[in-house]
Amino acid sequence: MKLYLDPGHGGSDPGARGNGMAEKDIVLDIALRIRDILTSGYNRVEVKMSRTGDKSVSLEERTNEANSWGADYFLSIHCNAFNGQVQGYEDYIHDSLSDSSQTAIYQNVMHEEIIAVNRLTDRGQKKANFHVLRESVMSALLTENGFIDNEHDAALISDPSWRQTVAQGHVNGLARAFNLERKNEEKALYKVIAGSFQSKDNAEERVAYLQSKDISAFDYTTTLSGNRWYRVQAGAFSSRKNAETRLKKVRKAGIKDAFILTEGDTGGESGPKGYAISGATFLSPELMNQYVNKMNADAIELGIYYLKFGADYGIRGDIAFAQAMHETDFLKFTGIVQPEQNNFCGLGATGPDNPGASFDTPRDGVLAHIQHLYAYATTKSLPDKHPLVDPRFDLVTRGSAGSWVELNGKWAVPGNHYGQSILSLYERIIEFSMKNLEEIRKNISA
Repeated sequence: MKLYLDPGHGGSDPGARGNGMAEKDIVLDIALRIRDILTSGYNRVEVKMSRTGDKSVSLEERTNEANSWGADYFLSIHCNAFNGQVQGYEDYIHDSLSDSSQTAIYQNVMHEEIIAVNRLTDRGQKKANFHVLRESVMSALLTENGFIDNEHDAALISDPSWRQTVAQGHVNGLARAFNLERKNEEKALYKVIAGSFQSKDNAEERVAYLQSKDISAFDYTTTLSGNRWYRVQAGAFSSRKNAETRLKKVRKAGIKDAFILTEGDTGGESGPKGYAISGATFLSPELMNQYVNKMNADAIELGIYYLKFGADYGIRGDIAFAQAMHETDFLKFTGIVQPEQNNFCGLGATGPDNPGASFDTPRDGVLAHIQHLYAYATTKSLPDKHPLVDPRFDLVTRGSAGSWVELNGKWAVPGNHYGQSILSLYERIIEFSMKNLEEIRKNISA
């Protein structure tokens, strides 16, 4: 499917204005998110954009380019403005088309999917004689995503997580309308396993040996065929080629039975859905903190809490940390949740009028996050290690999400790629950490 994606206005034409924002900036951000979700998540989709930056593009240039390219669908993204009192979402097809036309059928699907997630008043499906709808030879739709001069809508529009959700709503509609084929749900993580032992002492001995050979390693527990084992891991990579390079180094050190485990193998600890929420925390607090400090020099240090409470509840604290970074924009809190809430995972946040739960300390905020993940991951009773601080623990359907991708559509910001976004960030943290460790070892040996 060839999609011509048109962020309205641009350059000298700001479009609608209100509440310190310009339409041209908002719609470009939404459109770029639509493009990224489509190209990363679906097969056989081509996207051409009328603009990818703040430049002036005439209406004629937009439709001429789409027509000459042979696009299958023209999608124009806009925001509205009127008198500050009107609010809501609406979309348009050309007024010459019947309600039974293919374009109208596409509009029905798009409207349904977008309105399902955008938390805006539904102003309906409409028709108009707009240039981009009239002059495009393919089916075309223009969406008006809220009123930028309305206080309620503007609070949503200003939130990056809302714009991501709206982008996902557009993609959901496109996927359904054009029967798009998804790429694999999870990206693989390739772990180099350098031994499995029933004795922790033996595992620790293997770790010490590998470290003496200048190979970073650690041990962790996993359950195989109902029995506890201590595995030794000597690296984790998103690139199989890099994993194979590390495997050769491990085998050269004399560990002939080392192998590569792809996270998500049925023989691995996470099962066929990959990346279980339950499990050991691999990354140290220092490595977690170093990564977020690279993105935000003013970030507070939370790594120790994610390690401690992750271990107390058997939850992957390092991936929970990645989720917190995803939710808070690396602790910059650019959405509706504010820093003083100590709410690192958006618990209970549904909009400007309900920014969610607040906690007295960062420690309690992380504890609530881990407890909430525990509620999703298992039906077991909450361990009697800490008081329950998660105010929404009893609202969760217990055991309804054993893996991170099963959080799609269940967490505070639903979507078909919510879990994948967390895992993608987690992989970037791992890659950063491995490079960091390599650099430290080089400095020590220099």
